[in-house]
Amino acid sequence: MTGLVVLLLAVLSLAAPPSIRDLDGRTLRPLAPARSAAVLFFVSTDCPISNNYVPEIRRLCRAYAPRGVDCVLLYEDAQVTTAAARAHRADFGLRDLAAAIDDGRMIAGAASATITPEAAVVDRSGAIRYRGRIDDVYVDLSRRRAAPTVHDLADALDAVLAGRPVPRPSAPALGCYIAPPWKGAKEPS
Repeated sequence: MTGLVVLLLAVLSLAAPPSIRDLDGRTLRPLAPARSAAVLFFVSTDCPISNNYVPEIRRLCRAYAPRGVDCVLLYEDAQVTTAAARAHRADFGLRDLAAAIDDGRMIAGAASATITPEAAVVDRSGAIRYRGRIDDVYVDLSRRRAAPTVHDLADALDAVLAGRPVPRPSAPALGCYIAPPWKGAKEPS
């Protein structure tokens, strides 16, 4: 009977959403929102496009927080330290957002995120309802519009909060690739 209990516990642990420690050591469960929804922002300290999106990330988080949306920054830099992530968050005015280093790429992998910046909208049930770009301001890696013409993330959030299907559940993001979790090993050539 103890074998059955161990098996049951193993199955239940697989079903539990992954947790990660934030920059202050607290446990976060980004794929299990406590409120209406969560937006996971996959970012990097050294990606120019990711850093250029910080004002829009701040604006979206401030606009949607009163509507029950939590924002989480997930640092995907290959070897970022806690001190560097904290400094980045402070330098870019993001101290009010939860943030963690996703060094094992556990959250990025669960959300199928491959680019910084990329966003994922997780609804109250833990379903990822949107993954992709924040908007279409970047035409390609070296060219940007004066203003976006499509607001993919905001449209997805509005749909989730209204209980409607997301009109476009994914949109390709432009930015810097998220490196696999090499854990200090050299990347294969």
